Amino acid sequence: MSWPPVSVVMPVLNEERHLAAAVEHVLAQEYPGELEVVLGVGPSADRTREVADGLAAADSRVKVVDNPTGRTPSGLNAAIGASSHDIVARIDGHAMMPSDYLRVAVETLEETGADNVGGIMAAEGTTPWEKAVAAAMTSKVGVGNARFHTGGEGGPADTVYLGVFRRSALERVGGYDEAFLRAQDWEMNHRIRESGGTVWFQPRMRVSYRPRRNVKLLAKQYFHYGRWRRVVARQHRGTINLRYLAPPVALAGVVLGLLGGLLWWPLWLVPGAYLALVAAASLPLGRGLPAASLPLIPVALAAMHMSWGAGFLTSPPGLGADSRTARASRGAEAS
Repeated sequence: MSWPPVSVVMPVLNEERHLAAAVEHVLAQEYPGELEVVLGVGPSADRTREVADGLAAADSRVKVVDNPTGRTPSGLNAAIGASSHDIVARIDGHAMMPSDYLRVAVETLEETGADNVGGIMAAEGTTPWEKAVAAAMTSKVGVGNARFHTGGEGGPADTVYLGVFRRSALERVGGYDEAFLRAQDWEMNHRIRESGGTVWFQPRMRVSYRPRRNVKLLAKQYFHYGRWRRVVARQHRGTINLRYLAPPVALAGVVLGLLGGLLWWPLWLVPGAYLALVAAASLPLGRGLPAASLPLIPVALAAMHMSWGAGFLTSPPGLGADSRTARASRGAEAS
C-alpha cells in the first residue's frame, strides 16, 4: 500500500518532564510514510514552551502553535488547524506510543473504512498505589465494559482512546467542541457516528497510561469524568445506559443507607453490602500484584465509583451551555 502522510497533534500544558520523550516516541515510529508533529502549547507554569521550541528548532518535522486558553479541546483544534495531512493522530503530551502504533492505525483505517481508529488506554503503575489503580481501571467492575479500558475484540465502538482520524471526518463535524473541558473525545466520536461515520476499536493499538499518584487526585479525576458525562447525556439524548447509572445509584444507596441507619439500623446493611461486593471483586484483580497493592484495590474502586457518581449527580445544568449542541438546540427552540 502507499503510506499516506500523518499529522500527529498534541495538546500540551505543563509537560516539561514528559514532552521530549513523547515527541521522540512519535518521531521514532516504524512508519514508512511522512510524519509531522504539531504541538498546541498552553500557558504553562513550567518550561514546557521552552522545551517545545527546542524540539521544533532541532527537527523541522515539529511545529509549535499557541493555545492561549490552555484547554485541551482548544489546543487540539489549534494543532489540527495548523497541521497539513489527511490523517490526523491525537496523542497526549505524556503518552508513550508503541513503535508500530501509526502503522497499525493506518492499516486499520484502510481495511475498515472507519473515520477514527483507536485502541487501549493501558493503565500501568510503578508504585503499589498506581498498580492498584491500574488493576481497577482495566476491570469491568471498575469501568464497565468499555473496551478501550478492558480490551476485547476489534470492531465498531462508541468511543476509543485518543484516536487516529481522517481529516474529512474532523471537518465534517467541525472538530472538537471547545466547551467540553472533559469528555471531548466521547462527545466528538458521538457526532462522528451520528454523521454516518464509524469509530473502530483496534486492540493492537496500546498506549501506556500512568494513573493518578494518590487517592485525592484519582477522586478529582473521576468526579470530573462523571460531571462531564452528564453534560454529554443531557445534550445528546439516548447516550446514557445502565453502565453510566450504576455509580450514581451506588452512591445514593450508600448515602441513604448511612443516614437512614441512624433511624433504622438495618439500612446500614446497604453500604455494608456495597463494601463487601467491592472487597470480593478486588480479590481476582490482585493476582500477580505485590502484597502492598492488594488492600488498595477496593480503595481505588470505591473512589472511582463514588466520585464519578457524585460528579454525575451534582453536574450543574448550565455546565457545557456554550457547546455547539446546546447553541443549536436553543436556536431551534427560538425558531
